[in-house]
Amino acid sequence: MPGLYQGRNFVSIHDYTVEDVQRIFDLTKALKLDEHTNQRKPILNNKTLGMIFEKSSTRTRVSFEIGMNQMGGKAIFLSSRDIQLGRGETIPDTAKVLSRYVDGIMARVFSHDTIVQLATYSTCPVINGLSDFLHPCQAVADFFTMYEKRGYLKGLHLTYIGDSNNVSNSLMMAAAKTGVDMTICSPGGFTPCDQIMEWWKMDSPLTGAQLTLISDPSEAVSKADFIYTDVWTSMGQEKEEEERRRIFQPYQVNDELLSKASKDVMVLHCLPAHRGDEITDSVMDGPKAAVFDEAENRLHAQKAIMALLMS
Repeated sequence: MPGLYQGRNFVSIHDYTVEDVQRIFDLTKALKLDEHTNQRKPILNNKTLGMIFEKSSTRTRVSFEIGMNQMGGKAIFLSSRDIQLGRGETIPDTAKVLSRYVDGIMARVFSHDTIVQLATYSTCPVINGLSDFLHPCQAVADFFTMYEKRGYLKGLHLTYIGDSNNVSNSLMMAAAKTGVDMTICSPGGFTPCDQIMEWWKMDSPLTGAQLTLISDPSEAVSKADFIYTDVWTSMGQEKEEEERRRIFQPYQVNDELLSKASKDVMVLHCLPAHRGDEITDSVMDGPKAAVFDEAENRLHAQKAIMALLMS
């Protein structure tokens, strides 16, 4: 299975088939088992990943770098201060040069167009480590976590509460490809954009996944198997922080809200969390949270993606 998609990019889950997504989950499961039983395989021996960071990160940098190391390869960290991305050198030129040196490029950027340009002009695979529009690696880890906890995906119900952002956009794409019903619970003006809705309409008939858009958190969680939340203010939106806190306060995931859901509900968060804003300590550290299992699964999911594209 490693090398199955050699040379392809991983920009959006929308670009992959239902079968493709299942193969990523299958390899994620195998690689996690290998790691936990001390049976690492040098799948990416002598391979190099160039990691471009316009945005700071904990999980993305560490998980990709360690993942490459565990598979026998190496990763090179390239901050926006280290390279001339889009400033002294055009993005297409950067892509053409870097892909002469490395076997894969992972980029964590502001504009999604930067990822698209890198993927268009690179001759090696490009992985979207995050853009302001999508966060596909996170969604793969999230849905793999849901699969681990329940043993299946199709027919589950995922409720996302908060701002419709890059995370929820990719969650919707993953739900459409796996048959997970999804509820987006957001205040007016913060619902999914037209492009994501268009992709949902294209992809969801493949699995029968259903989508509900709602503004009442109590109603939104009533059928949820998993409740997902994210920060109310993403990088680049700091000037809106106080206004967003006022708007989203009724959407906090707390013990009162969990009492409206089933007794088996579990809570997910992509991290970092702003404790006391979108989620309380009691939920984050409570028995229903799978947040840190989810964080670990970033490592295994991204290893699978790299192995499929780069080996």
